[in-house]
Amino acid sequence: MSVARSHRYSVADADAEEFLARRSSLIATVREGHPGLIRTVLIHLEDGTYTDTWYWATAEQMGAALAALPTFPEAPLTMALTKDGTALNGQVVDER
Repeated sequence: MSVARSHRYSVADADAEEFLARRSSLIATVREGHPGLIRTVLIHLEDGTYTDTWYWATAEQMGAALAALPTFPEAPLTMALTKDGTALNGQVVDER
């Protein structure tokens, strides 16, 4: 069964365009070395925060990518534009 890592954070309006470009670059880099990344979904919520969920084929593939995170130069550049971030991991139990 697939797994997901969900983040919630804020991005200043002035940084939104740059954040989206950096996030896109980060996703491409992660996919190059970790093909278990199935999809990502970014939602801008009405309270101004974002939820960013990354879906993985297996927990092992997600764990390997998280362990390699320090090797992705895009990661700190992307996350530098966020504040008040939280992250949670979970297993997908129903998808329609």
